[in-house]
Amino acid sequence: MTRKMIKDHPILNFEHEKKKVVKFTFDGREMEGFEGEPIAAALHSNGVQVYRITPKHERTRGFFCAIGKCSSCFMIVDGVPNVRTCVTALEAGMKVETQTGMGILKPEK
Repeated sequence: MTRKMIKDHPILNFEHEKKKVVKFTFDGREMEGFEGEPIAAALHSNGVQVYRITPKHERTRGFFCAIGKCSSCFMIVDGVPNVRTCVTALEAGMKVETQTGMGILKPEK
């Protein structure tokens, strides 16, 4: 999939050419993003719109506030549930997964 990025913005200055491109996985699919950008931004630029499914009514949620104040972007990152992906920096090799429900911490083996 081709990444869709904002290149020109009337207020914000994006300096993507100065950042390192890293690989990560989302639900088992390999994707690319810029090291240090929010995980949610990397997912969004790869076309991902659903980040979690709510526990009670099983409704989908995605990128919403982008400042860490809501719970729409909760995902499982490297086995840890309820990670606010809009304020968590992307690192090479991260394993990002759609979160369904409350996000149960997986026991260590």
